[in-house]
Amino acid sequence: MNDPVVSSLVPVVLLIAAGYLAGQRRWIHGTAVNNLSNLVFLLLAPPLLFRSMSTVRIEQLSLKPVAAYFIAAGLIFAATLVWRGFNRTGAVLALASTYSNTVMIGIALVNLAYGPEGMVVLLTLISLHSLVLLTSATVIFELAVAHEQARDLRARGEKRPAIARAVARALRNAIIHPVQAPILLGLLFAQTGLQIPPLIDRPIALLGQAFSPVALVLVGITLALTPVGLHWRGALTQALVKNVLHPLLVAALGWAFGLRGLSFTVMVVAASLPIGANVFLFAQRYKASEELVTASVVVSTVLALVTVSVVMALAGRFL
Repeated sequence: MNDPVVSSLVPVVLLIAAGYLAGQRRWIHGTAVNNLSNLVFLLLAPPLLFRSMSTVRIEQLSLKPVAAYFIAAGLIFAATLVWRGFNRTGAVLALASTYSNTVMIGIALVNLAYGPEGMVVLLTLISLHSLVLLTSATVIFELAVAHEQARDLRARGEKRPAIARAVARALRNAIIHPVQAPILLGLLFAQTGLQIPPLIDRPIALLGQAFSPVALVLVGITLALTPVGLHWRGALTQALVKNVLHPLLVAALGWAFGLRGLSFTVMVVAASLPIGANVFLFAQRYKASEELVTASVVVSTVLALVTVSVVMALAGRFL
């Protein structure tokens, strides 16, 4: 059970280490990090998300095992916002507490450990993972930004915009967004029954394949250029919430719902996966706790070598 865990997580750690080396040697300077972030966020992510959603048929999804995952994520997300406050920092840390690395780590791990049947379950989660969590997070981010802008206007004695207008703007920005737009468009495209022509699908696939390695290298570069050591306690807290609390809550809810078997096991393992790189990209884009999130992604990934192994072993015995 340990071999698939290590073989899936070590490449992630090595890619982050490669980025760290590039940052330490100043092959990439701090002024270029924002440009690299835009490259990943605006060019590489949309093709990956659109293509991932372009074959998902809603009626084929088995949603009951996934419900425990998202209910647990929602509870943790809401609790984090209450704890950290309704602001950009609270939103990005709430996302870090709930967003798993289901693609780069999860697919390889579940395929090796649970085979094709387990993959069907994981792909059901993946088809909704970004749509539910990233869309919800984007709405929170945009509302938090609107709230901060309104607070600044009040401090200057200027008129506060109507809350309805702020909500409408937040929802519009959540839909017309480099992450949400391709997810929604891909899902709509899938319902037509059409397929992407091979001549177009190939370059889309190549762009999408570049997303994970470039994003992880970018994490390493930022790690080298920021004083992560100052954030190790906060990073460890975030990692423990994501790697330990999230799967425990999914397991508890699943037991309460009467879930058992492979589908339930895959959901618990998916919840135990480390923080996904998309959280780092959100932190970069919204300028919210970039250093803490960077440290949290790294600590969570390294910690996952132990925690995912333990979760998989316990799931195999009790679920």
